[in-house]
Amino acid sequence: MFGETKLLQHELTNEYSYRVDAVDSQYDFNHVTQQAPPSAYMRAGGAGAGASRMAGAPASRGGFGRNTETARPVTSNRAAGYTAAPTRGGGGQFDPFNQGGEDPVVSTAPALAKNPELSPEDKLRNLEKEIHKLVEESAVTREAGDIPNALEKAKEAAKKERQLYRLREQYNLLEQLNVDLTFSVCLNLAIHREANGSDQEALIIYNQIVKNKQYPYSGRFRVNMGNVYFHQGKYLAAIKMYRMALDQIPNNVQAHRFKIMRNIGHAFFKMHQFTDAIDSYENLLMHDGEHLDFMTGFHLMLCYYALGDKEKMKRGYVKLLNIQQAGLEDFEDDEVDDLLAPDAAGGGSSPAEKMDRTLTEGDDALREDVKRRQRDAARYIVNASNLIAPTIEATPIAGYGWIIEALNAHGFPGIASELEIAKASHYLRRKEFDMAIEVLKGFEKKEPSLMARASTNLSFLYFLEQNFAEAEKFADMAVKADRYNARALVNKGNCLFVSAEFERAKEVYLEAIGVSADCLEAIYNLGLVNMHVGKYTEALLAFDKLHSITHANCEVMWQLGDIHDRLGNDHKAHEWFSLLITSPKGRPTDPGVLARIANLCHKAEDETQAFHYHLESYRHWPVDMNVITWLGIYYVKQEMYEAAIPFFHRAAEIQPDEVKWLLMVASCYRRMGVYHRALKLYEDIHRQHPQEVECLRYLITICKEMGLKYEHYAAELKKLERMQESANPMPDDDKVAGFAATGQQEIRHAQQSPPRESAPPPGSQPEALFEVNVADPETQSKQSRRLLATGPKDDDDDWGNEELGDDLLPGM
Repeated sequence: MFGETKLLQHELTNEYSYRVDAVDSQYDFNHVTQQAPPSAYMRAGGAGAGASRMAGAPASRGGFGRNTETARPVTSNRAAGYTAAPTRGGGGQFDPFNQGGEDPVVSTAPALAKNPELSPEDKLRNLEKEIHKLVEESAVTREAGDIPNALEKAKEAAKKERQLYRLREQYNLLEQLNVDLTFSVCLNLAIHREANGSDQEALIIYNQIVKNKQYPYSGRFRVNMGNVYFHQGKYLAAIKMYRMALDQIPNNVQAHRFKIMRNIGHAFFKMHQFTDAIDSYENLLMHDGEHLDFMTGFHLMLCYYALGDKEKMKRGYVKLLNIQQAGLEDFEDDEVDDLLAPDAAGGGSSPAEKMDRTLTEGDDALREDVKRRQRDAARYIVNASNLIAPTIEATPIAGYGWIIEALNAHGFPGIASELEIAKASHYLRRKEFDMAIEVLKGFEKKEPSLMARASTNLSFLYFLEQNFAEAEKFADMAVKADRYNARALVNKGNCLFVSAEFERAKEVYLEAIGVSADCLEAIYNLGLVNMHVGKYTEALLAFDKLHSITHANCEVMWQLGDIHDRLGNDHKAHEWFSLLITSPKGRPTDPGVLARIANLCHKAEDETQAFHYHLESYRHWPVDMNVITWLGIYYVKQEMYEAAIPFFHRAAEIQPDEVKWLLMVASCYRRMGVYHRALKLYEDIHRQHPQEVECLRYLITICKEMGLKYEHYAAELKKLERMQESANPMPDDDKVAGFAATGQQEIRHAQQSPPRESAPPPGSQPEALFEVNVADPETQSKQSRRLLATGPKDDDDDWGNEELGDDLLPGM
């Protein structure tokens, strides 16, 4: 056993093991005198068996069979530092230094010493990192659209930069001043000041930058100063800054130089110095127009148009079409149709929504940028075409023809089709509907998308001409080509409306709203169809939604007031009509609105306000018979007969065949005591209308009052009465004998007439916008011809002594 222990010591002293020469080493086995406890193997086979077992071990593992001084030691098949049983104080975890226990034999490692205090250089370096981080965060925040927060970060960066400078000065480290950091902080603060609208503060910082000679290329930032002056409208100062910046730009950087020249041209254009602007823009035509973009080409066209030079407009338009720009080589016609689709065919979508429709799933940022460039180019070309087409030739039609040929020749057939539709619109503005229809019908043989747009316009044209069959035909074609064309659905609904298919029209309008929630025409027509079928509550919801979109649309406010009036909500109706005449975009002089407010005031028994609004309505529209009648009756009630006479005269001028108005004038003269003028007027009426029975009765009465002969008038009256009785025989109980009925009795009968309804019955025809309601002449004639000519002298009068009934007032 001792021999085995000695052998183990020799194996532990090779180059892989710890030395055990020291006596106090834990690997020193010299002090062991007793034998090791027998193992299970030794108990089973004895010592000899164990020796033979060790002798049979491989030489590479045990080192037997060769020199034990250089033999490789026996290794374990377990990882170093881990044992199956828990170690003392270790809790079963790897803890070679016994840091988690309290073993007095093995001492724990001392705690890590704290870092010493930072040096001044380290402090300054950390502060610079904070400033850099704030500058970057402000730029990112501004790019995200949060400009106020970005400005706060820029201010914080500037504050820390000043703190950094003071620390360098305190530590006498000014030779390590970071000029680039100071420059970036100042420039960042100036840019954010400008973005927030603080132009003066931005200019102060820009001046400090450009005047500091330590900043290289600081003079280039005079472009920013020029932009600030341009925004302020100081175009001369902006041109000065642009030219000073142009001197700082080397000639080999042509792109920046041309952009500055374009800004100079914009400033001259704003000052209406078109010749100088043309010189600046034409500088971009150098190098075969390599740096010419569509914006500059369009502004050059505007200058030519302002000067009226037709030849230069043509040459400039050709140069605009020849501009080479990245992405235009893939200018496809179907994309042009999507980009240029007007609201008439697209359903009233916003520009952002139109762009989203053109971006298909899977488009990356590069494809999105290409489509944006295409959209901008198409917009500039279309605007330039519509601008110069009516002026470059002798006639606008010839100008459109030249533009369309140029577009087709330069590879823009989609935009040429757009100009075809613009040509048809020009015919519409000149009321040449046949020519417009002929142009639009030319799209029948073109692409379906163009045909759908043309069909929408054709349907609208035929609807205006009241050719509803053709209008419905082309509306069906447009809907078939594009089911999501909200305007085509509106045209279809209009055709169904005029065909009295109100429920189907309502469904189509709702479908159009589902396609485009902000299709104003569909919402408005939905409200009208609901009013037509008597569903005022649903109509009110539609117009309320429309008002939330338009905010101050006069037609919408009128309809809201009209619906509340029909529902009997007089207070709300008065509120909407008042808003219509008092809002900034309202109609304070609209006579129809003023008349409606007057009627509401009359229903509320506010005669003073009713008179005021009726008078205002008459002042703006002196031919409304309802208003004229109300004012005349009002003055008669107030016994101001002289003031009532002009209104009855005006009514007689408007309706010369109605005798009642001149009879009212004569009655006013009688009440005033001017009998001679009244008699003369009655005689004139009798000569013009010899068959008028009431005029004869009034003549007999006034002749009696004046003591004149009246027998011939009485004979004529009896003759006319006999003729009327023979022509219209009546039962004896219903006959009225001669002059038995007095004016007072007739007026009492008028006062007992049933009151007018405040709202029409459901299903009645809704009133058109601002339509003047003129009462039926026959009804008014029957209502006014109730006063008879006989009776006591004091009471024998057309009006009587009683208050006039409501049946003589205008209808509401």
